[in-house]
Amino acid sequence: MLKDKKCIDFHAHPVTDAFRAAMSDLGIDPLAEDGFSLPQWSAEDHLAFMKDAGIDYAVLSAPVPHIYNGDGAKAAAAARKINQETAAIVRQNPDQFAFAALVPLPDIAGTLAETAYALDVLGAAGLKVATNMGGIYLGDPLLDPVMAEWNRRRALVIIHPCRARLRPENVITGTVAAIYEYPADTTRAVLNMMANRIMTRFPDIRWVVPHCGSFLPYMLQRFTGVSGILASMGMMETVDVKAEFEKLYFDIAGDPEPVHLEMLRMVAADDHIVYGSDFPHSPARVITAKKQHFDANGEYAGIREKIYGDNALRLLKGAE
Repeated sequence: MLKDKKCIDFHAHPVTDAFRAAMSDLGIDPLAEDGFSLPQWSAEDHLAFMKDAGIDYAVLSAPVPHIYNGDGAKAAAAARKINQETAAIVRQNPDQFAFAALVPLPDIAGTLAETAYALDVLGAAGLKVATNMGGIYLGDPLLDPVMAEWNRRRALVIIHPCRARLRPENVITGTVAAIYEYPADTTRAVLNMMANRIMTRFPDIRWVVPHCGSFLPYMLQRFTGVSGILASMGMMETVDVKAEFEKLYFDIAGDPEPVHLEMLRMVAADDHIVYGSDFPHSPARVITAKKQHFDANGEYAGIREKIYGDNALRLLKGAE
């Protein structure tokens, strides 16, 4: 029973055989794309890690790189195989795993078809989407038909950063995506969603933003001010930034202590924060050590139970 789960992980990646095969078939090299190779993964290793770390339940979502390489049909076929294999893993471990299905955006028809199949047939708990798909960002009006369907379904949608198409050369932040490009692209995507009023136009989608909101705690005030100036000049529509932001949830994957979580809490409510491990891209021993430190930190005694369980249960049940 979900209500008995004390710690639920919203940021965990099954690096399945189907995902590896998709990278090869699509001609996508994870090392060239993101600056690091795909880690080894198995359901057995993941369950052993969860036991050691004190994690009761994990919502699995496919890793990066995103499967879109310019061919919508190939991306849709890859998503179907990846989701079927992940669903089979979940069926074998229903008390420990759920999954957010991968969708082949920006292929609209393929994404609508995969949404229906994943949620209605495979029993996915939600959907996983990249910040950008071949340079098309969340918030783009092109994606509105998908947003409308996800809103109708009150879908849980987990966002994961994907490297931007343009990258600086001979700069470390342009080589290893996890250093800068991931948080930058998450921030870029969510600001674009705000500018296009995605959260208020489609209020029933349950969004989870990764890595303590990335740069959003800093950018929120700046975006509020600059967007207000632009709106007064007729250069963009007026946006209620606070109303947009308040709809979002945030996981704490990465390095929440000692700074990032406190920055997030300055702008986000404690009941909109959930736990994330980032296994297996972060080593098990590193995640476990961070979690033990978080567990022992008396400053979070009042909110730890919310982050680990209460907020996650509300998200999974679809309640506000």
